[in-house]
Amino acid sequence: MVARLFRPVSRLSSVISQIVFKPQQSQQLSSKIHKVTLIPGDGIGPEISASVQKIFAAANVPIEWDPVDVTPVKGPDGKFRLPQKVFESMAVTKCGLKGPLATPVGKGHQSLNLALRKAFSLYANVRPCKSVEGYATPYENVDLVTIRENTEGEYSGIEHVIVDGVVQSIKLITESASRRVAEYAFKFARDNKRSTVTAVHKANIMKMSDGLFLRCCRDVAEENKDIQFRESYLDTVCLNMVQDPSKFDVLVMPNLYGDILSDLCAGLIGGLGVTPSGNIGEDGAIFESVHGTAPDIAGLDMANPTALLLSAVMMLRHMGLTEHAARIERSALDVIKESKYLTKDLGGNAKCSEYTNEVCARL
Repeated sequence: MVARLFRPVSRLSSVISQIVFKPQQSQQLSSKIHKVTLIPGDGIGPEISASVQKIFAAANVPIEWDPVDVTPVKGPDGKFRLPQKVFESMAVTKCGLKGPLATPVGKGHQSLNLALRKAFSLYANVRPCKSVEGYATPYENVDLVTIRENTEGEYSGIEHVIVDGVVQSIKLITESASRRVAEYAFKFARDNKRSTVTAVHKANIMKMSDGLFLRCCRDVAEENKDIQFRESYLDTVCLNMVQDPSKFDVLVMPNLYGDILSDLCAGLIGGLGVTPSGNIGEDGAIFESVHGTAPDIAGLDMANPTALLLSAVMMLRHMGLTEHAARIERSALDVIKESKYLTKDLGGNAKCSEYTNEVCARL
């Protein structure tokens, strides 16, 4: 199945200038070398990953890349697993950058994205959605953050055939995972000077599973009275979101709801092509582009590396390399603002390599 990269954008003058992560420690233009696991991905993944590497080199970012292939390896038991190299690399680096990965539809393969999140306990997917200044969309002044529980729910991969023609998929919700992501949401709100956390759920229908998630959010809210707490049904949030997204600040939700709602929110500001994303865990973090693999344009030098580049900027801020992050982001946004080297999805005719070279020239 051909995955679309993201919806077209005709004009874009600037993008999110403040990535909503508190850096671990401000190191500015530190010369210390940081190792980062690089997962190029499928389809256009290798092209946009190479673009980011070239831009980082031009900016003299003190990073040593450790490229790894995550193609599943068949074990003695006949089951496919992630190669050991991934675990070895992340054990050292604690930080990764990942291009898009494809999962065959209806073939019985577990999502590699899910496998990575579970393997490294990347329990919180954090995606900021902020209106792009100067780029007109039907929505103005969008400034919200979706925080998605990243390890369980309907994406636990627990499915089986009951009888022919009947398949059961189990939604797994645990107190530990629910409380963990709720605590992260409130800490995130406080650290980033945000005022409200909204728990998104369907506890009126799934009284036990979503009910447990909601109870955990309520318990954590009681321990964080300085942050306003709200709770809302998923369908109500979707309705209100398309009516007036300015009503929302930080939203925390189970896995499937977050997958859907975060893409909806990206659509409010122009699409996945300008949307960075980070997966935060207990022992590390992986930053990624959230668009598809676009195999129809793979190898044609047509891909837009902006989403992965902005995710890499997010990664630099997370690592404390704030000055490098600011320089790269400023250069990329200046190129987009001038509109001379826009890739086709952004309304131009430039190649990926031309866009990349122009960003490098500005560094």
